[in-house]
This record gives sequence, C-alpha cells and structure tokens, in this order.
Amino acid sequence: MKKLIFTIVLSVFALSFANAQKIETKKVFGGYIFSQNDSNLTLSQMQEVMKDNKQAFELMKSAKSNQTWGMILGVAGGGLVGFPVGTAIGGGEPKWALVGVGAAFIVASIPIVKAVNRKTKEAVDLYNVDVPSVSSNLNPSFNFSVKGASMGISMSF
Repeated sequence: MKKLIFTIVLSVFALSFANAQKIETKKVFGGYIFSQNDSNLTLSQMQEVMKDNKQAFELMKSAKSNQTWGMILGVAGGGLVGFPVGTAIGGGEPKWALVGVGAAFIVASIPIVKAVNRKTKEAVDLYNVDVPSVSSNLNPSFNFSVKGASMGISMSF
C-alpha cells in the first residue's frame, strides 16, 4: 500500500513538474516579461534554464550580449543628454553638442534593444518546443476497483 501511494504521489508531482517547465511570455510596453513557475526570469536565469537546448542557448547568449551593448549605449546617451540639461537648469553654460551625441547614442540603442527582444522571444519559443507538453488542466481522476479478493486504484487524466 505504501508503494502504491508513493507511486501516485510521484506521478502527480512529476506531471505537474514537467508542465511547469515551460517559460511563459507576456507582451508589455517595450518588450516582454518572461516567467516560469510564477516568478519572473532575467536573461541570465533564462540562459541557465536553456543550457540543455543548444539553439535556444546560443540565441540567449547573443541576446544577452546585445543587451549589454544596448545598456551601455542607453546609459551613456542618457548621461550625455542629462548633464547639459542639468547644467542649464542650474544656471551654468551647457554644451549642447553633448545633447546631440547623447541623443545619437539613445537612437542607436533602440534597434539593439529590439534585437534583444526578438532573439529572446525566439529562444523562448525554441525552448518551449522541446519541453514535454502536458495538458494544462491536470485534473486526475482516481478510480477504486474491487475484483474478488483484489483491490486497486487507477489514475487517469
């Protein structure tokens, strides 16, 4: 009897665990939010999750590299725009050429960020294809049967 209960519990746990491995995608302004098991994932965490899928892993590696460059350009551009604006607000003599350079950096970061979103979404789609799919409505039914001197429990979905 202990073996039977252990088998049932293990089966239900394994099926729910297999279903929870897919990465969920939610479209938001400016990109996507990725989550697994109801917790949001960073690109580093997604790269770790996808290490067994070669194609998805390579796409995530590329997306992470692009994210780094996009952040560098975006932060540098924001600083170059913000410094002269702050100087002007403070009453100093701003160098407006820095605003132009900063704006160029910000504009250059936009296609890089779009590439990060596209590659990450492709990697998630590739990863989810290889994850074993189990019905999202796991409602197992347990049937108890008695035949002569034997008793049994069966589980079906």
